Amino acid sequence: MIWFDWTIIIMIPAILLGLIVQIRLSTTYSRYSKVQSRTGMTGYTAARRILDAAGLRHVPIECIQGELTDHFDPRSNVLRLSNGVYNSSSVAAIGVAAHECGHAIQYAEEYTPMKVRGALVKVTNFSSSISMFIVILGLIFSFRELALVGVALFSVVVLFQLVTLPVEFNASRRAVKILDGYMDREELSGVKSVLSAAAMTYVAALLMSALQLLRYVLIFVGRNNRGRRDN
Repeated sequence: MIWFDWTIIIMIPAILLGLIVQIRLSTTYSRYSKVQSRTGMTGYTAARRILDAAGLRHVPIECIQGELTDHFDPRSNVLRLSNGVYNSSSVAAIGVAAHECGHAIQYAEEYTPMKVRGALVKVTNFSSSISMFIVILGLIFSFRELALVGVALFSVVVLFQLVTLPVEFNASRRAVKILDGYMDREELSGVKSVLSAAAMTYVAALLMSALQLLRYVLIFVGRNNRGRRDN
C-alpha cells in the first residue's frame, strides 16, 4: 500500500521542522503576550492608527473568536483580529495586528504577489482536496495518466505556498517599519521575534508541500518503471 511506501521517509525533515517551528511560535508568542507595551495601544487601536495613516479609514476592524485567527479578508476588505489580539496591549498583539495591517496595505497597493496568491486560492483549495485521492486511484489501478494529473494538481498547492512567502515576509517588514515610529527598540525587538517565528510556519508549510510533491513524483516514477519491466 502507498501508505507504507519507503518514500514516507522523505517527509521526516519537514515533520520535524514543523514541530520545531510550532513550538518556537507558541513559546515566543506566549512570552511576548505577557510583555505589555509602553505605548498603551491595544491591537485594535494600533491597527486603527496604522490603517488610518495609510489612508484606509474605510477598512473596518472586527473582533473574532479563536487564538491567532487574525487575518485580512480581501474579499470583503475587512481586517479581523482575534479577541486576544484585539483587546490586548501586549507587544505580541500589537505586532500581529500590524502584520495584518500590512496585508491590508498590500491589497490597497495591489501588491503583485498578493494578487497572484489571490488568483490561486480557488484552484488551490480544489487541488489540495482532490489531488491525493487522484494520485492514489491512479496508482492503485495502474492508470498512469490519472496519477500524473494528481501530481500536477498538487504542484499547484506547492506554487501557492511558494507565492505565500513573499506576501507574508513583506507584510512583516511593513509592520516592523511602521511600528518603528511608535515603539522603542526593546519592544520592536519583541515584535520582530514574534513575526519571525510566525513567518517560519510558512517556510515549514512550503517544505512539507514540496517534499510531498517529490514523494508523489518518486512513487509515480517507481511504479512507471516497474510497469515497464513487467511488460
